[in-house]
Amino acid sequence: MTVYEARIGRYYEDFTVGDVYRHPLGRTIGEADNTWFTLLTMNTNQNHFNAHYAAGAPVGRIIVNSGLTVAIVLGLSVIDISQNALMNLGWDEIKLTHPVFVGDTLYAESIVLAARESGSRPYAGIVTCRTRGLNQDGDEVMSWRRSVMVYKRDAPHDKHHFPEARSGPL
Repeated sequence: MTVYEARIGRYYEDFTVGDVYRHPLGRTIGEADNTWFTLLTMNTNQNHFNAHYAAGAPVGRIIVNSGLTVAIVLGLSVIDISQNALMNLGWDEIKLTHPVFVGDTLYAESIVLAARESGSRPYAGIVTCRTRGLNQDGDEVMSWRRSVMVYKRDAPHDKHHFPEARSGPL
């Protein structure tokens, strides 16, 4: 019998400059998502939760909290970019280019801009990507550049974390 370790995502060696990842999942934003996130983050801008108020604004309806939009697009990219990261190093050039509304479905894609070995951690490398979020119509709603420190394939830190069952093997 072969037992396979729990594993998903890419390691440093898997990244090649110029590669594009169309992240596999999409996420439709519901009204509750936007309201709860806005309340959780204590964002008091009424354009995010007051339909009557938002109707009088130039867009004419509730706009999804941009913090939520960033979080969702980031989350969509994790499976390909940072599933095996030990830390985010930074985000640059964040641009919000199109409003997002309740009912929109977000998708994300990333291009690898740079990859280099870490000078301080021999078990990791640094990967820099440009990620953008798209809505269901293909409109780019946001983009940024992000650098992450990603484990190398032979790094011991992310291995063997699955617990052994006290009752023995299956």
